[in-house]
Amino acid sequence: MVKAYAAMSKGSKLELFEYEPEDLKPNQVSIKVESCGICHSDISAIDGSWGKSKYPMVAGHEVIGEIIGLGSDASLHKVGDRVGLGWHSGYCHNCEHCDAGDHNFCSATQKTVFSQHGGFAEQVTADEVSVIPIPNGVNHQDAGPLLCGGITVFTPMVEFNINKDHRVGIIGIGGLGHLAIKFYKALGCHVSAFTNSDDKNDLLSKLGADEIISSTDKSMIKPIGAKFDLIISTVNVELDWNLFLSIIRPRGRLHFVGAVLAPIETSVFSLMGGRKSISGSPVGSPVNIKKMLDFCSEHKISPMVEHFKFNEINDAISKLRNNKVRFRAVLTW
Repeated sequence: MVKAYAAMSKGSKLELFEYEPEDLKPNQVSIKVESCGICHSDISAIDGSWGKSKYPMVAGHEVIGEIIGLGSDASLHKVGDRVGLGWHSGYCHNCEHCDAGDHNFCSATQKTVFSQHGGFAEQVTADEVSVIPIPNGVNHQDAGPLLCGGITVFTPMVEFNINKDHRVGIIGIGGLGHLAIKFYKALGCHVSAFTNSDDKNDLLSKLGADEIISSTDKSMIKPIGAKFDLIISTVNVELDWNLFLSIIRPRGRLHFVGAVLAPIETSVFSLMGGRKSISGSPVGSPVNIKKMLDFCSEHKISPMVEHFKFNEINDAISKLRNNKVRFRAVLTW
C-alpha cells in the first residue's frame, strides 16, 4: 500500500490515505517521492476549482525522487536515478506534437494530478518521457518548484530566443517571478521587476533585478518609454495592459504565464504600431525542462523555498493560501 495525503472532498483538509498502486504499464516508471512542491494549481485541484477533480484527491506535481521500478519497455532511466516529475505524467507519443518534441501540446496529455494520484504520496508513477533526470549540479532538496513554476517562466526564454542583449520586465515577484529574475539575469539580460510590494525591494535587488518599478503606478510606468523586448506577466490580476504595451519596443512581446481570469483588454492600435505581440504559455516540454535544469546546474540557480514535513502539509497549504510563503513551499518525508 502507498501512503498519501488526500482531500476527501472539495476544499477539505488533507488526510492520511492509502491506496494499492496499479501495475506499471510498459513505458512507465515508479518513483519513490523524496520531496514535492506545493503549487497554487494543487490548491485549485483540492478545491475542485477547475471541475476536473475526483476525490479522494491526491495532488502534488513538483516531484523529486528516485526511480524504484521500470516498466517492461522503459529504457530512458535506471533504478536508483534521481529524477523530477512535473505537471504532465504521460503523452500519446503518436501525434505531430509528440513527434516534434512538443509533448506539452499533445491533446492526450496525462496530468500528474488529475489523471492519477499525484506526488503528495510515498510514490508516484509516470510515463518515462515525462520524467527528467536531475543534474548533479542542481540542489535536489529545493528543486521541485522548478518542474512547474520554473519551466513556466523559462519556456519564453527558449521559445522566443531571448539573449543577453534583450531587456526583460517581470510583472509580479512571487513563486514564478523570483525565478524569472534569476533566469533572465543569469542569461545576461537587463531585468526590471514590476511589483506593488515595497517590502521586497532589497530582496529583489539581491535576486538580480536591475531596477524595481511599481506595477500599478502609472506615473512611474508611462515615462519609461518603449524599451522592453519582453515583458512577462506572472500575476492573476487585471492591470492596464495598454500601458505595459506602450513600454514594449517594436517587435516586442507581452507574454502571460499568470492566469488572469478577466478578458485581456487592449487596443489593436497598441499592437499595430510596433508590430507587437501578446501571447501566453503554461509549463513546457520535456526537452525544455531538461534545458532548464541544465541551465540551473550551470548557473547554480535554485528556487527560494520553505521546507515542511509531509505531516505538516495542512499548515503549509494554509500558509500558501494566505500568501505567507516566500516564495515556494516544499514537502519532504
